[in-house]
Amino acid sequence: MNNLELQDVTKSSLSRAILGHDHTVPRIDAISLKSCSGDWTQYISQRVDVISEDPSCSPQTSREVFLLGISAFNAFLQANVTGPSLSWDSAIIFPKEVEKGTAVEKIRKQLISSLSVDGETIYQLTPHVELFCLAQCLLNDRSLGGNTEQILARLRVNFWHQRLLSEVSPTLQQNVYNDLLLLEQRILAEKVDSEIISPAEFLVERATIHIHHGFDAKARDDLNAAARKRLFHFALTGRLGKRTKYQEKELSQLVVLAKSEDQQQKSSDQSRDIQQSGDVCTDREVPKSTARNSAASKPQALDLNDDTLLESIAFAKDTNLPRVIQADDDLPESLLSLDPGNQPQLEPLDAVILLAIASSITNTSPTDGLTREGTLPYAERVLSGGSSNWQVYTQALLVRSRIEGYKIRTIERGLLQLQALVDQVIAETTPSVDSSSSAAEQASNGVSSTTFLPQPKKPESALVSERLRYIHALASPLRWKLEAELADRWVSLGGLRTALEIYERLQMWAEVALCWAANDREDKARKIIRRQLYNPVITISREKLLEDNDDTDVGDYSIERDPLPPDAPRLFCILGDIEKSTAAYERAWTVSNYRYARAQRSLGKHYMATGHLDKAGEAYAKSLKVNPQNHSTWFALGCVRLQLEDWAGAVDAFGPAVQIDGDDAESWSNLAVALLKLPPDVSASNLKGTTNDRDVERANDDPAIDEDEKVPQMPPVDPQRHIREAFVALKRASTLKRDSFRIWQNLLSVGVQLAPPPYTDLIVAQTRLIDLLGKTEGESCVDVEIVEAIVLHLIAITPSTPTESTEDDEDQAETADGKKKLTSKRMGLERMIIDLVQKRITPLITSSRRLWLLTAKLSQHLGHPTATLSAYEKAWRVTLNKPGWDTGAGTESAKSTWSEVSEATIDLVDAYESLRERTRESSMAARELVAKNWKFKARSALRSVMSRAKEGWEGDAGYETLNERLQELKSI
Repeated sequence: MNNLELQDVTKSSLSRAILGHDHTVPRIDAISLKSCSGDWTQYISQRVDVISEDPSCSPQTSREVFLLGISAFNAFLQANVTGPSLSWDSAIIFPKEVEKGTAVEKIRKQLISSLSVDGETIYQLTPHVELFCLAQCLLNDRSLGGNTEQILARLRVNFWHQRLLSEVSPTLQQNVYNDLLLLEQRILAEKVDSEIISPAEFLVERATIHIHHGFDAKARDDLNAAARKRLFHFALTGRLGKRTKYQEKELSQLVVLAKSEDQQQKSSDQSRDIQQSGDVCTDREVPKSTARNSAASKPQALDLNDDTLLESIAFAKDTNLPRVIQADDDLPESLLSLDPGNQPQLEPLDAVILLAIASSITNTSPTDGLTREGTLPYAERVLSGGSSNWQVYTQALLVRSRIEGYKIRTIERGLLQLQALVDQVIAETTPSVDSSSSAAEQASNGVSSTTFLPQPKKPESALVSERLRYIHALASPLRWKLEAELADRWVSLGGLRTALEIYERLQMWAEVALCWAANDREDKARKIIRRQLYNPVITISREKLLEDNDDTDVGDYSIERDPLPPDAPRLFCILGDIEKSTAAYERAWTVSNYRYARAQRSLGKHYMATGHLDKAGEAYAKSLKVNPQNHSTWFALGCVRLQLEDWAGAVDAFGPAVQIDGDDAESWSNLAVALLKLPPDVSASNLKGTTNDRDVERANDDPAIDEDEKVPQMPPVDPQRHIREAFVALKRASTLKRDSFRIWQNLLSVGVQLAPPPYTDLIVAQTRLIDLLGKTEGESCVDVEIVEAIVLHLIAITPSTPTESTEDDEDQAETADGKKKLTSKRMGLERMIIDLVQKRITPLITSSRRLWLLTAKLSQHLGHPTATLSAYEKAWRVTLNKPGWDTGAGTESAKSTWSEVSEATIDLVDAYESLRERTRESSMAARELVAKNWKFKARSALRSVMSRAKEGWEGDAGYETLNERLQELKSI
C-alpha cells in the first residue's frame, strides 16, 4: 500500500469526485450538499454509492476509497493524539460550494452533533472533526466488502469513536465486539496473511479494547497470550536493592525482569513489521534508520530530585534472597542472567504489553497502595531500558505519572511529568494560528507560546510513521482528554483555580460545574449548568458569565435553549444531581431519544434513596435495555429486587452481573442469597390438569399405544438444586473476598444443608472463620452444631482405635504378641478434622461444655484415653463455673444451669468408670492407668456438687440422680 498523506490522496480523480471537487463521474453531479439538507456525511455516502454502482467501478476503485478513509483517519490521529500538527488546512476536503468561515463552522457543529450515540457526545470543540467523519463514513461503507483489512480498519475507527465519547456507548460497544469476533475467527485461526496484522498485535489491540470497557481479566488473558506468541518473557519478582539515599541495608525490591526475543531470530519479522506498519496504521513509509535514531528522539523524562529517594533502585549485584513474587526456579532461563538495573531495550510491541498490563491492573483498583506498588515496575521497566518508539515511550511516561500521583514523595514529579506531556502534545498538535483558523479551533488549541520544557528540535523529534505505528495498541489519550486529566490531578491536589482555568479554556462546562460542586459550591455549579441549558431572562456579557466571583442574580434561567447543546443529556443529569430533581433526569432521558442510560441509572439511585423501590427497579430495567453490559446497574437492580423479595428477579439480575464481572464477590454472595430463597423446581406432576408420574408410567406400559404417542416422563424434582447453586456461588465469593467473615459464615450454613454435606469445604470455612474471628470472639466463632456433625461423620466412616496410640500423626496399633507397630499417617479428611478440633478449636475453648465434650468424643475415637478424660474434666469444671446454679430454683436460667451441672457430673463419673482400665498414651511407667484412683475422684465430684446444691435443689430429680450414682459407687 502506498503511504501517502491525505493531501496527496485527495489529488486523485476518484477522491476529488468523492469530496465534490470533480463531477466527471456520471450522475454524481446530481448529488449536492443542498440536496442532502446540509448533511455532509450523507453527501459523501451518497457520492460513494454512485461511484460503486457505476459499471466502470473496479476493485481498484474500492481500494482507493479505502485508502482515502485510512489517510483521513491517520491525519485525524496525527492532529489530535500524536502530532506533529498538520501542515495543511483540513477544510480542503469540503466541497467547493462550502466557503470558509461561517459555513465551515456550521458543518463542523453539525458533524459533532452527528457523532452523538446513545446520548453520549464528543468534545464540542474537537479539532479537525471532518477528518474523523470522513474516515468513519468511508470505512463503514458497505461497498468496501468485508475482507480482513477492511474489518480491522472499521473496528479501529469505531473504537476511536467510542473513545471520543464521554462515556461508553452500548451501540458502539456491540459493533466493536462484533468485529472483534469476526477478526478472531480469521486472525487467530491464522487464515489470513499475517502481514495485515500479526496475531500478537491483534491480541494486544483487543486487550486495549477490553481495558476501555472494564473487562480487565479478559485483557490480561489476551496480553499473556500475546506474550507467548511473541516468545516474550517477563516476570514480576524481587531483587535486593536500595531505594533511598540513606539506606544501609539492601531490602527486597519489586522489579519486572523482561527480555524480548533474540534480535537475530527477529530480523525477518522486524522487516515485515515495518512493511505492515503502512497497511493501516501509518501514512508514510518507515525508514530503516527509525530504530537507530529513536534512542535520541524520545520525550524527556523528568528526574525525581527527591532528598530521600534515589532516582531509580540501586540493585545489589549478587544476592541469594528468596524471591518475593516469583521464585527463581520458576523464572525462564532467559531472565535469570538479567541485571535488574541494566536490562536490554524491549521491542516496541513487548513494551506495549507491559504498559497494557499496568493499565489493566490500575484500572481495577487505582487508589490501592499495594496495587500501585505492583504496577509501577512495569512502567519503570519500559522507561529504564528505553524504547525504540516515540509514542510508546510517551505512554510509559504517562502511565508512570498516573501511578506516582498518589505517593507523597513522587507526587510532584508525577504532576510535572503530566504537565510536560500535556505541553508536548499541545505544542505538537497545535497549528500556527492564522487567519484561516476557526474561532472554535483556536479556542481548543489556545495555549501560550511557552511550554514547561523546551520543545524538541525537528531532527530530535520522531517521524509521523513512528508515532502512529502502535497507536491503536496503545490507545493514547486525545489531547483534550489529557488536558482534562491534568486538571483532574490539580483538583485532587487542591489546585481548584488551575483546574478551573484548564476546564474553562477547554469550555468543558460540565467539568467546571462538577469542580464547584465538589468544593461545596453547588449554587455556583447549578448556575453554570443552567446557563448551558436555558436562556436567561436578562442578557449579560460573556465576560461577566465567566467571572468566578459572580454571585449576583442574573435572572431566571427557565427558557430552554433551542437547539440544546449536544451534551444536554449529561448536563441535565448533573443538574438533577445538584437539584435532586427527577424532572431533570426525565428530561435527559427524553432529550437523548430514550438512549441515555445514565439518566435512568440516576433515577434509580434517587428512587432507592427515597424508598420507592418499585420505581427504582423500573428505572434500572430501562437503563439495562439500552446498556445491558453495565455491571453496576445489574447489581443495583438485583439489590432492589432482593428488598422487594422478588427472588427470581434477583437471580435474573445477579446472573448477568457475575457474567460481566466474575470477580465481584458481592454479586456472587447476593446471587446465593436469592437462590436460597427460590422454591424448588416444580415437576409436571404438581401442575393442575396433568396426570401424575404413576399414571404416565401406567399409560406408557399399554401395548396399544404407539411409541410416538407415549408421554415423556418428567425428571424428578431436585429439592437441593438451588442450594447447590448457592453453595457454588458462595465458594466463588469466598475465594474473591477471603477476609469477609460473613461470606464464610453463609458458606458454612449453606453447605451443611446439602446431602451429603461437603465436609472438606465445611472444614475449610470453619478454619477460615477461626483465623478471622478467633482472636476477637474466641470460641463463639465456632459453629458447634456443624463441628459436631463433622466429628460424628468422622466417627461413622472410620473405625475407632480402642488400643493405646500416640498423639502424633502416626498411629500405633498392638500386634498379637503385645508389641506396638506404626500404622500409616492419618491423611485426607480425617487429618483435616483432627487438626480442626485439636489445633484450631481446642485452644479457643474457655466456657463451652459442648466443645469440650466434642473434643472428648474425638479423643476417645482416636484412642487417646488421657486426652478424653481431661476433656470430660474440663467440661465439668466450666459448667461448675457458671453462676447461679447453686442458689436454688429462683429463675428458669438457674434451673437450666443446674440441669447442665447435674448432667456434666454424671458424664464425668461415667467417664471415670469407662476409662478406669485404660492406660496412658505416653507414660514412663509401664502400662500406667489413666485413673487408678477413679472411685475416689468420682465420689469427690459427686459430693462437692451435692453439697453445693443441697440447699436449693434437694429433692429435685437431678439431685436424686446424683445421690443414686453416689450410692452405686459406695457399693462397688
